[in-house]
Amino acid sequence: MAGGVWKDLQVTAQPDLLAAALACIHRGWPVFPLRPNNKRPALHHETRCPRTGPCTTGHAGWEQRATTDPDVIQRAWQHGPYNVGLATGPAGLLVVDLDVPKHPSDTPPPRWAEHGVSDGADVLAALCEQHQQPYPTTRAVRTGSGGAHLYFTAPPGLALRNTRGEQGNGLGWKVDTRAGGGYVVAAGSVVEGRPYTVEHDTGPAPLPGWLADLLAPPASRPVWQPVKPRSGGGSGHGYAAAALLNETANVAAAGEGARNWTLTRAARALGRFVANGTLARAEVEDALKGAGEACGLPARDVTATITSALNWSIANNPRGAAA
Repeated sequence: MAGGVWKDLQVTAQPDLLAAALACIHRGWPVFPLRPNNKRPALHHETRCPRTGPCTTGHAGWEQRATTDPDVIQRAWQHGPYNVGLATGPAGLLVVDLDVPKHPSDTPPPRWAEHGVSDGADVLAALCEQHQQPYPTTRAVRTGSGGAHLYFTAPPGLALRNTRGEQGNGLGWKVDTRAGGGYVVAAGSVVEGRPYTVEHDTGPAPLPGWLADLLAPPASRPVWQPVKPRSGGGSGHGYAAAALLNETANVAAAGEGARNWTLTRAARALGRFVANGTLARAEVEDALKGAGEACGLPARDVTATITSALNWSIANNPRGAAA
């Protein structure tokens, strides 16, 4: 593993970092060196690959070169105080990265602000409450920025990949995950002078099933079909029917980063018509569910969001109020 960029760093080995690397491989977690005081891999880029050593038959990236061989680790960390990169996919781990705001203007989007969240840990707590699940207890590492890494064993037979925030099937604002194709900075490393430390020293718990469901790659999206309201009668029914069609169309067309909030806003708007009896709750739920799944949201997340938003709207729009 020696060579490439390592020869140019002119740094001195540090026993604590070697011990951190060995502690990982003792648990069966493959590691590779990161640049000193940094998160970037201390390996040559593909464009500068010498096609020698591990790369004789083709460029080997950090995930391919991550190892549990103690002799290789000993030799590598003799060259300098490399931080420790833990390859989550080969380790059979999924790590939930709970981040914190980077600056005063780094604030939660409306969907999360209404829950009073201030960081990734709050978002995970809100998700636990929404899904009526306990906050997970597992191995936890405090990151240099003040966030946390929660370690879980990945569920067998489910190919999970990295997620970022609310993009795709991500969990939410300031919550990333690292699985296949990802890595985390291991405990014992130091980034920009700030250490990564073990906060809860235990083995990783299995990833809770409800989190696995949320993180699972989305199935092929159903084709959205405009709905025709089943309710009838009343002077306001035509307006309510148009609102149902428009709001569900907005949800079905929502893009990544706006889908959850668009669904919440639509359910709140239509909840007024449920409250005054112009639309039936069941037809509103069915229509929004179809639109939410059509835009790519997980079915379980769609149902929870609709229920919460409709309950809020009905409570704040007493029966008989004008729509």
